[in-house]
Amino acid sequence: MTIHRLLIANRGEIARRIIRTCRALGIETVAVHSDPDADGLHVQDADLAVRLPGSAAAETYLRADLIVDAATRSGCDAVHPGYGFLSENAEFASAVLAAGLTWVGPRPETIGAMGSKVEAKALMRKAGVPTLEIDPDSIDIDRFPVLVKASAGGGGRGMRVVHSPDRLQAELSAARAEAASTFGDDTVFVEPYLPTARHVEVQVVADQHGGCWVVGDRDCSIQRRHQKVIEEAPAPNLAPAVRDRLHAAARSAVEAVDYVGAGTVEFLVHGDDIFFLEMNTRLQVEHPVTECVTGVDLVAEQLRVAEGQPLPQRDFTPRGHAVEVRLYAEDPAHGWAPQTGRIAEFDFAATEFEIPSEFGIRVDSAVGAGSAVGIHYDPMLAKVIAWGPDRARACRMLVDALRRGRIHGLATNARLLRTILQDPGFLAGHMHTSLLDEQLDDWLRSTQPDLTAVATAAALADAEAASTNSAVQQRIPTVWRNAPSADRTRRYRCGGDEVEVSYRSVRGHLQLADGDHHAVQVTPDAVRLVTNGVSASYLVTRSGTTTFVDGPGGSVDLEQVPRFTPPEQEVAGSLLAPMPGVVTAVAVELGAAVTAGQQLMTLEAMKMQHSITAPVDGVIESLPVAVGTQVAAGTMLAVIDESASER
Repeated sequence: MTIHRLLIANRGEIARRIIRTCRALGIETVAVHSDPDADGLHVQDADLAVRLPGSAAAETYLRADLIVDAATRSGCDAVHPGYGFLSENAEFASAVLAAGLTWVGPRPETIGAMGSKVEAKALMRKAGVPTLEIDPDSIDIDRFPVLVKASAGGGGRGMRVVHSPDRLQAELSAARAEAASTFGDDTVFVEPYLPTARHVEVQVVADQHGGCWVVGDRDCSIQRRHQKVIEEAPAPNLAPAVRDRLHAAARSAVEAVDYVGAGTVEFLVHGDDIFFLEMNTRLQVEHPVTECVTGVDLVAEQLRVAEGQPLPQRDFTPRGHAVEVRLYAEDPAHGWAPQTGRIAEFDFAATEFEIPSEFGIRVDSAVGAGSAVGIHYDPMLAKVIAWGPDRARACRMLVDALRRGRIHGLATNARLLRTILQDPGFLAGHMHTSLLDEQLDDWLRSTQPDLTAVATAAALADAEAASTNSAVQQRIPTVWRNAPSADRTRRYRCGGDEVEVSYRSVRGHLQLADGDHHAVQVTPDAVRLVTNGVSASYLVTRSGTTTFVDGPGGSVDLEQVPRFTPPEQEVAGSLLAPMPGVVTAVAVELGAAVTAGQQLMTLEAMKMQHSITAPVDGVIESLPVAVGTQVAAGTMLAVIDESASER
């Protein structure tokens, strides 16, 4: 059959990615959207759109009945699930087929078998593929640490490292709760934890006629909380024999379940040993790196297979090297706090959703300037991909793209990504799944911007803008004062740091007071500074009380600190929300005695569960939140009377 109109049962960058291929193939597209996504770019990109009333994923994108109804009402003949949400839900695939629609994905029975990691491991053992396994009811103490994982999960959701037997039951419970919230299935299992292993996966595509492509491999070892952060293809520093065994095991997995469609077989590589982890019966987030080095449009091949066409013969020898980073709205320097709000600027010099015609930069983004980022969904803003002649040059290109990209309005992990990509160990290919956790403190220290130069550029541009935009006394020189000995100052805050800049006007021109820098150009939107004989250019824009600066070190947002700030009134013992989110559990009552470190409540933000613990011993004096309360960062969650514990 031929697909004419396709509903995409997803949101964000993957929906936009699928739409881009459909346009090239002449296929009409239908987007679905929750209320917060009504103005989303995927809705604007699609030919048609259908509203799914509500905000949370559970009442919108996870409602199979609503999505199938949307497909039939909008005249679609096929459904593409994207990734996440219902993409690996066998019941959803069956419902799509039962409605007479074409399902762009594997057969429901295959999704069911491989969607359960427990069942998938059993199938792989039967097919002769090595696996990791451990019985949670009979774990010897010398087997710790172990890893708790969600059977239906992915992306690090519902996953916990347990270092001692006394923590096992608590972590099993926490993993079950997170898995149920994210996937609707609280089944978890336990396997040995191999912190120095690499995470390597193999891309496969299989048709309905027995044809199978083993497209290539990817390394996804740079992870945080077991969620991939940097991916690349091909996997570097793999012995040829190990690579051959990985590809052969992936082909065995396809044959074991009579797989149809695009999928990924994931492995742990520990020395020369390989262990099956799981099979993702869908397109992966990191598929662009494989597309770049092979020239294969994996979405187009998914559609080809769904239409019943056979896969042609093809050579998958990789050309060059591709590296992808996941750009998140989060603040690594402050506990990875998720960021919400509106994006002021988002601009990369890159192709969008397409393989560059020659080596270059590709960006698959969920957002643009003006997009709102809320608490309901994953905080990933975009994937930035560099495709170069070799790994070293691809990494260098990606660092430069992140440095030159203009991203303002929310804190992101861009600087940390640049630091990782320049790390000598990473560049040498010495990677494993715990590397980010091991190196994080050193990497974070390396990410701090040079606030002095950035704030200097901001102060001069803001002063010029204030003079230019003044409604009165426009003929008076910039920052003119009737007490010429007194310098003007501006103060800015970035993260937890503050910096003050002093400057004066000399014959109508701005001059810095410190003498370390001097300005050779100042306009409201551009400053050129000279330091030790080296000049640097800065672009400056502003929104409200925030000044945005783009310079040699990348993008920086500076909050303007008012000259006269009223003293903050904060209740002693108050416990504030570290991030915006929804309270999903409250473990204490008003008047309860608590000890430092005791869990008080759980906050869910962007599909992750965050434990809120007591910072001190005391008694709960105030508890203004309950299950279901939606809070902003800084909202008071509880007040602990520390003195009560001493009575």
